[in-house]
Amino acid sequence: MDTIHPKLKLSALWLFVLLNVIFRDIHQMTMKSHLEMLLTGYYNGMEVTDTIMLAGGIVLEIPIAMVLFSLLLKRKYNRWANFTAVLLTIGLFAVEPPSDPDDWFFKIVEFIGFGAIIWTTWKWSASQDRPLTMANAV
Repeated sequence: MDTIHPKLKLSALWLFVLLNVIFRDIHQMTMKSHLEMLLTGYYNGMEVTDTIMLAGGIVLEIPIAMVLFSLLLKRKYNRWANFTAVLLTIGLFAVEPPSDPDDWFFKIVEFIGFGAIIWTTWKWSASQDRPLTMANAV
């Protein structure tokens, strides 16, 4: 039987996804093509504008916010927020296809994390809906 409170599990899963996204981005920064993009302001022939950077920041804010929301929201709203956030994030992450083998690896791991979030959210029953305290966290 799983003893970790669903709120803690969801928050940890969002951190897992977020850390994979961050590490993939950092890892990409070591590639010549990404360094050229940083120096020239162009990526795949497209100018990287402030608007594009803002859009990227908003996309990344979804998993960042879900780390907190997963802990704070009541079950009813938490489930709705997690389902919505996963669908939005998957859709937005899928826009940029993987460019190399390590990128594929990180994308697959991220999508496994999304699957675990959906599964945890789906299986979160009303009987597990107890206040999250230090005494019942695990």
